[in-house]
Amino acid sequence: MSEWIEQWTSWLIDATQLGGFSILIITIPLALLQGTIGIFPFATIVMLHISVLGIADGLIASWIAGTAAGMIVYLLCGYLFADWFNRKWLHKLQKYEKWQRGLERYGVWAVIFLRTLPIMPNNLISFMSAISNMKLSSYTWSNMVGNLSGIWLYGILSASVVFPDTDLRKLIFSYIIFLVALTVIFWFRNRNMIKHDRSMTA
Repeated sequence: MSEWIEQWTSWLIDATQLGGFSILIITIPLALLQGTIGIFPFATIVMLHISVLGIADGLIASWIAGTAAGMIVYLLCGYLFADWFNRKWLHKLQKYEKWQRGLERYGVWAVIFLRTLPIMPNNLISFMSAISNMKLSSYTWSNMVGNLSGIWLYGILSASVVFPDTDLRKLIFSYIIFLVALTVIFWFRNRNMIKHDRSMTA
């Protein structure tokens, strides 16, 4: 399926002569499709962006598409089609029950973690967030940071395939710094939350 999507998109780009960031006219709807029903991996869109725009602009375009799709699906799940999503996807959340509990407890950090690692489909992350107690503002920035983290990681892996001779050390090193910063912030936040829980039970 992902190969077919890539071939079809490449043909559409050639046919429309879209270049630069105008490629988002095609890839944002694709990201929305992926974020809704998940019929192909998001890494396909990342590789497409990188191959057309280069590494830096490709990652930025992927982040824009992924963030937009994550927000739209969240709003659809939470406000417009909540009943339909409940009937369609709720049974699939049973095997992710521990992550739903984690989402309830850690909120934005759970979204960032799940967006970074391919533990569950993007559509379920958006749906779980929509039915949780997370505020819209909290989801908005966690969706932005989570997509940045995940796409950064996919970009490193994709760039090594699309441009095998490119030196990726700066990209990898900067990503490590980014992850360390997130880990430190989470550690302080989690420590404060544990102290708060202890004070409540004392």
